[in-house]
Amino acid sequence: MIDDATFWTLTVLLGIGTFLIRFSFLGFFGRRQLPDWVVLHLKYVGVGVLPAMVTPLVLWPQATGGETDPARVIAALVTFLVALRLSVTGALLAGMGTLYLMQALL
Repeated sequence: MIDDATFWTLTVLLGIGTFLIRFSFLGFFGRRQLPDWVVLHLKYVGVGVLPAMVTPLVLWPQATGGETDPARVIAALVTFLVALRLSVTGALLAGMGTLYLMQALL
């Protein structure tokens, strides 16, 4: 496990680093109109990054020692299906509710 001082040092440094990355982009292009193709590609960044971060946590969660947990898989599927039909907030609430329900039942 990581000690508290190292954790907070890394957290602050990573926060500063991500701020500088975003600020540099906005500083260069803040007053300019971006080309349409750049705006189109930027719209897909969140759609690509979020599943890349969530999928390993669903399929190989550390809480179960890396074993696939049916409760997490079912909750992820419910979240995905609700997101297709409703809103992001509805998907989050449905996914959380399903996860807690499945953990209680299984």
